Amino acid sequence: MEKIAQLIAEFGFPVVLALGMGYFIFFVWKFVTQTLKPALGKSNTELIRLIDQIRMLDNDLIRLQSKVDTVITYKEQVEILEDAEEKKALEEKNDGKKKRK
Repeated sequence: MEKIAQLIAEFGFPVVLALGMGYFIFFVWKFVTQTLKPALGKSNTELIRLIDQIRMLDNDLIRLQSKVDTVITYKEQVEILEDAEEKKALEEKNDGKKKRK
């Protein structure tokens, strides 16, 4: 504390404050360039990888939905054909009974 008071008395408060701010700016710059910048670069790489995975999953979902739609359409067509065949068989049966009478 006495050293700081002596520096203020010798050089003045603005000069000592400017030196202190210079040290603070240097400390922050050093922290950003040595710690945060590499971490951000790694995070950016991971983010790109995750976005690519999401795109692949989205494409897989689109293909799966297309297959499910095809199966549902096919099932509906089979049910329609089965209903038509049952109706035709029932009509033939009824026609056979009418002819017998």
